[in-house]
Amino acid sequence: MKKLPIGVQDYKKIIEGNYVYVDKTKYIYDLISSEVPIFLSRPRRFGKSLTVSTLYYIFKGEKDLFKDTYIYDKWEFKEYPIIRISMLDVLSSTEEDFKYGLLEIIRLEGERYGISIENTNYKYAFNELIIKLSKKGKVVILVDEYEKPILDNINNKEKAERYREILRDFYVSIKSKDEYIKFVFITGITKFTKTGVFSALNNLNDISLNKKYSQMLGYTQEELEYYFKEHIKETSEEMGISEEELLKGLKEYYNGFSFDGEHYVYNPFSILKFFEEKKFQNYWFESGSPSFLYEYIKNRKITYEDLVKETVSAMDFSTREIEDANANIFFTQAGYLTFKGIKKLGLKEKYILDYPNIEVKSSFSRLILEANYGLKGLDEAENIIYEKIYNNDIEGLIEEIKKVISAIPYNLHQKEERYYHSLIFAILAIAGLNVRAEEMTTLGRSDVVLEFNERVYIFEAKLDKSTEEAIKQIKEKKYYEKYRGKEIYLIGINISSEKEI
Repeated sequence: MKKLPIGVQDYKKIIEGNYVYVDKTKYIYDLISSEVPIFLSRPRRFGKSLTVSTLYYIFKGEKDLFKDTYIYDKWEFKEYPIIRISMLDVLSSTEEDFKYGLLEIIRLEGERYGISIENTNYKYAFNELIIKLSKKGKVVILVDEYEKPILDNINNKEKAERYREILRDFYVSIKSKDEYIKFVFITGITKFTKTGVFSALNNLNDISLNKKYSQMLGYTQEELEYYFKEHIKETSEEMGISEEELLKGLKEYYNGFSFDGEHYVYNPFSILKFFEEKKFQNYWFESGSPSFLYEYIKNRKITYEDLVKETVSAMDFSTREIEDANANIFFTQAGYLTFKGIKKLGLKEKYILDYPNIEVKSSFSRLILEANYGLKGLDEAENIIYEKIYNNDIEGLIEEIKKVISAIPYNLHQKEERYYHSLIFAILAIAGLNVRAEEMTTLGRSDVVLEFNERVYIFEAKLDKSTEEAIKQIKEKKYYEKYRGKEIYLIGINISSEKEI
C-alpha cells in the first residue's frame, strides 16, 4: 500500500518515496503545449506547490519520474533553464526585508546555474537573471503563492498596496523579457485584478474559473476511489463500517469544492489526513489561520446569510483588490465558500455560493459564534447537540439550543427573527451535522433543515409568536413535501423578545 504524502510537495520525493500520486499530468500537458503564460488561483493546501514542483521536473527533462503518467510518451522532456520563485520564502514584516527577500531569491536562483547577479535592485536583478539564463536556452518561470506578502498584510491596507506596487515592479520583467521565455506558470490564492500585481502582464491566461481545468487540483470522486482503493478498504475495516458508508461520509464531510459551479473535488489535505487518522475531523480548516479569520469576521460582523444571499459573477473576482473585496468574494477565494451551482441570466452566468461541505460549515459556524456572539468553549455543546440528534431527543436538543443562546451577552442580542435563524443554524452546524438554512421550496424558504440518517428535522422560529403559528407555516408552505418517504419532524420555536426561547 502506497504511503500518504502528507506535507510532501516535491514531485520527485513522492514518486521515489512510493507515495500516492494522483496523476494530473494531462492538464499539465495541455497547458505547457500551448506555451501561453498561465495563472491559476486555488485555496491553500490544494496542490498548487505540488503542481509547480511537477512542472519543474518536467522542464528539467527527468522523464523517468513520469513513467506511469499520462504525459510520459507525449512530451519531449528537453531540459530548460528554470527560475523557481516561492513567495513563501520571503519575509514581509518590513518593506526592507521584503525587497531583500526578492533579491535573495534571484541571487540563489542564479547560483544554481553558476550565474553571479550583480544588480542590487530586485527588479533589475530579475531582468539580469532572465537574460543571462537565456543563454542556456529559453527560460521557464514558475511562481508559487505570488501574493503571499499582500495577504500577510491584508489588515493593513496601506502596506498591502505598497507591497502590491513592489510585486508589480518585480513581475513586469516577465512581460518585458518575453522573447527569452519558454513558459510561465503562476499560482496564488486570490485572482488578480486589472489594476493589481499583473496589470502589465496582459498576456497572462487566467484559468482559475475555466471549466476545462476546474478539477486540475483537488481529488475527483473517481480519483479518490481509484488511487485510494486500499486505504478505503483498510479504513472501513478499522472503523467497522462498509466501504459504501465510508464513501458517503467522505463525500458529505470533505467533497463539494467547485471552481466552475458544475464539477466538484475533495480537498487533498483533508483526505490524506483522514486516511492517516481514520477519524472525521476538520483537518483542512484547522490547519489554517483561524486567528486571522476570527478578526476578519468580528470586524465585519459576518453572518452566513450575508455570505450566501447574493449570487456573484466572474467579474466580481477581479474588480477589487482582496483587502477591499466583499466578504463573500474573499471567503470564496480562500476556500471557505464555493460555487454550488450556476444561475443563468440570459447570456450571463451567476454563481450560487455556499459552504463546500460539513467540515468547513461546522468550523466556520463555530468561528461565527465565537467572533459575533462572544461564545467560547463550545466543545461540550457540540457533543451534546450531536448526541441529542443521534438519539432523536428533540426536547433535549431544544434545551441545549436555549442554553447556548442564553450564554450570549445581553448587549449582543438583536430583536429580529433573522438573527435567531442564523444562531440556530450555526449552533446545529458546529456539531458536524448536515444542516441547511433558507432552503427554497415552491412556496417559500424554510428557516433551517437538518438531515440525519433517514430523519429530517424542519425548524421554523418565530419572534413573539406561538410555536403553533410556526408549525402552521411549515404545513401551509409544505416545507416537508420534498422529504416525503423519510421520517419527518416539524419543530416550531417561539422566541420571546423578553425571555428569548
